[in-house]
Amino acid sequence: MKSWKLSKMGLLPHILIAIILGIVLASFMPMGLVRLFMTFNGVFSQLLKFLIPFIIVGLIIPAIGEIGRQAGRLLLVTVAIAYADTVISGMLAYGTGSVLFPSLVNQVTGTESMTAAGEGIAPYFEINIPAMFDVMSALVFSFMMGLCIAYGKLTTLRNCANEFREVISKTISKLIIPLLPLYIFGIFLEMTVSGQAWRIVSVFARVIVIIFVLHIFILLYQYCIAGLVAKKNPFRLLYNMLPAYMTALGTSSSAATIPVTHRQTLKNGVSDGVAGFCIPLCATIHMSGSAMKVTACALTICLLEGLPVDFPYFLHFVLMLGIVMVAAPGVPGGAIMAALAPLSSILGFSDNQQALMIALYISMDSFGTACNVTGDGAIALIVDRLRKR
Repeated sequence: MKSWKLSKMGLLPHILIAIILGIVLASFMPMGLVRLFMTFNGVFSQLLKFLIPFIIVGLIIPAIGEIGRQAGRLLLVTVAIAYADTVISGMLAYGTGSVLFPSLVNQVTGTESMTAAGEGIAPYFEINIPAMFDVMSALVFSFMMGLCIAYGKLTTLRNCANEFREVISKTISKLIIPLLPLYIFGIFLEMTVSGQAWRIVSVFARVIVIIFVLHIFILLYQYCIAGLVAKKNPFRLLYNMLPAYMTALGTSSSAATIPVTHRQTLKNGVSDGVAGFCIPLCATIHMSGSAMKVTACALTICLLEGLPVDFPYFLHFVLMLGIVMVAAPGVPGGAIMAALAPLSSILGFSDNQQALMIALYISMDSFGTACNVTGDGAIALIVDRLRKR
């Protein structure tokens, strides 16, 4: 995912400071000021709801248009492998979480949900900003337009889609991202006042450890499969990709890591043509680490809040997640913003629950990005081997 720039500090420190201040200041802040922040959060959440369909349209149409121009079997194979791996990673998180997370949640006392807890703190006023169309309409429209642009050589529409992507990108980076720390502060302020903050933080402190172990496991299975297909030592292949992993860990940017990922992929013996094709493409469509992280956090919140956690719900969620995140790395904050659509429409997340997802995702952003880009090298190895057959 592209680097977030809120100031010289970056977004993550601002989010962490907002969480700490929300928990600490809740004991001292007068209720009138708390209500002021609740008013801001209500307006901001309405703005997010309004923007989600536009985010989908603005990101997916140009992405499909650009991917579709690269015709041929190589494209289909790469996209299929990347999407399958993203879905597998998400379902791996669901399977692991289904076994381990319930016991973690049960260890924490308190059964009141965030939604119910926040009902006692009324904002000064509310503003309703209805979305112009729903998420499913946005997805269908995006695929229709993207495919027509890709195969119909519609230059004018392609230019319009690219310009609209710039509008969405600027809206996210210049409006949504700078206001996120204030929004997260309000959420944790509200949760602390209602007695929910410690419950949430204590659970996710344990869950984050499991997520870290999962992202290492995902890299191991990716390179074991790649090594089997390419008939090479998987651990040597993974070791060669460590510079790309460390670069992504430091930059939280798929785009910034492409040159390093490409160089290390060549070092693993992938042909120059395949590496030059797969690495930039997978930086856009391969989101295994991000899907795992979003799914694990979403499952935890569902368990905490008493929402359905049945397999069909999460299979539907992960399948949709792999689609809506297709162009997320090209826009700062795009991955979690795009994920808000299936979180609300499929899992039924409330505004507070979506805000908590944003905070949790950002706090682990670099690990997801590192998993994504390192896995790109494994896909390149498999595609290169299949091309030679």
